[in-house]
Amino acid sequence: MDSAERILGGCFTVQIIISAILTAILLLFGRSMLLVFGASENTIDYAVDYMSIYAVGTIFVQMTLGMNMFITAQGFSKTSMLTVTIGAVCNIILDPIFIFGLGLGTSGAALATALSQMISFCILLFMCNTKKECITIHPKNFRPTLNIYQNIIYGGIPSLGRQGIASIATI
Repeated sequence: MDSAERILGGCFTVQIIISAILTAILLLFGRSMLLVFGASENTIDYAVDYMSIYAVGTIFVQMTLGMNMFITAQGFSKTSMLTVTIGAVCNIILDPIFIFGLGLGTSGAALATALSQMISFCILLFMCNTKKECITIHPKNFRPTLNIYQNIIYGGIPSLGRQGIASIATI
């Protein structure tokens, strides 16, 4: 259990680092990336508005995705599905409130998405730290050893390859 908690702590740390890097990239180069991927001069302002807010919420998206994998791997697939469903339902409810009710338009859609992911993350974090059978997250494990990082990389390479190929195919 101690080893599993250290690995989870290491993954948690890596997710935070990757999220920070991704957020910086999206904020610095978002407009150019959107234009490369097909945004037109007519839609770029809307896309940039969405991207700017969504980029700040990237950490919650990444943490939710990563933690859901840990929850599922521990045999709690119902919990994982529940948090995804709660996030989706929150997004469906918040979108019209922010877009039309508060008049935030595209920015409201991005804010609804980021907040929904934050809610999912908070639920996952709570469940992870309250279920007795679940591997818990302790700040003391956020400084893993090189050996733990090697295990994380070896365990993640197949998923990275699969997702990388899917991303290239999509592009």
